[in-house]
Amino acid sequence: MRDILEEKLARFEFLEKQMSDPDVLSNSSMMANVAREHGSLARLAGRYRTFKNIVGEIEDAREMIDGDDAEMAELAEADLIELKAKREKVWHDLLDMTIGGEDANRDKIVLEIRGGTGGDEAALFARDLYEMYKRYAESKGWKYEIMESNPTELGGFKEAIISVAGEGVYREMQYESGGHRVQRVPETETKGRVHTSAATVAVMPEPEEVEFELNDADFTVERYAASSGPGGQHVNKTASAVRLIHQETGIIVQCCEERSQHKNFDRALRLLKTKLYDAQRAREAKERADHRKSLVGSGDRSQRIRTYNFPENRITDHRINLTLYKLDQVMAGQLQPVIDALIDHDREELRGSMGDLD
Repeated sequence: MRDILEEKLARFEFLEKQMSDPDVLSNSSMMANVAREHGSLARLAGRYRTFKNIVGEIEDAREMIDGDDAEMAELAEADLIELKAKREKVWHDLLDMTIGGEDANRDKIVLEIRGGTGGDEAALFARDLYEMYKRYAESKGWKYEIMESNPTELGGFKEAIISVAGEGVYREMQYESGGHRVQRVPETETKGRVHTSAATVAVMPEPEEVEFELNDADFTVERYAASSGPGGQHVNKTASAVRLIHQETGIIVQCCEERSQHKNFDRALRLLKTKLYDAQRAREAKERADHRKSLVGSGDRSQRIRTYNFPENRITDHRINLTLYKLDQVMAGQLQPVIDALIDHDREELRGSMGDLD
């Protein structure tokens, strides 16, 4: 981890120099990129500088303890205890900042919720997950906005794509990527039998405008008239819906939530950039065999991560063997205990891999 922190600090210091470089200052696009990256690294780099300073003070104190001046050695002994406590606190902060990898401090994400196996019940469960995340976002003061949705006749969601923005949003929400299984008696079940169905969730960091370049020639645009609302009973008479197709990857996104074609295009473009950025990050992580692969926030969407058992009011996170009999509270948006447990698990995994600070 220290190698990674050293690289981040070196990059931060390089960017500091670039921000006063006349060539950079005269190029507004380059300056915007430099300023954005500098800002994203500032908190981590500043904390690591503090850590290194404390480590230096500890080394100085130890030299005094080994010296010939008994009085100074006694003072240094007392200082050493305090310095070690400070170092532990700052190291704890650094561990927290690195949970989530390079995207740990992202403040914008795109959240995709899709009904899986289970037909109408799966779509209704996807709607319940949407409501759960919405309530949690509201409790955190995050901005929550539907980018695209595909509702069903019964009020469920075949798919819902949401933009969520706010401090710490990726660090906390990264853990939701994966398969979510529900066990309950559907409203349409006349014999009271418990059914099992599923939904999948994908959490993707949304790149800033200046950090991911996408040229008009990279994708094609299709405009069409689309139905909106449950079952498509509200027909969009004008061709305001937009579909974008990325030429190289074949990734397709579409938006028809807004009546304005311009707004739908902007949303679709944001979504396409996010999907491409997410795919790029996944490739990079695979290529360097990222050490975070073993951590629970790795974002493997094929993994079944959680079960929601309504008859027993039980929620179980299979990654850390966490079971709480508070499903009603969690579905009401009180997701914090689950997320805190996942963060604590990742923190301890990181701490264990780092070894003793001394």
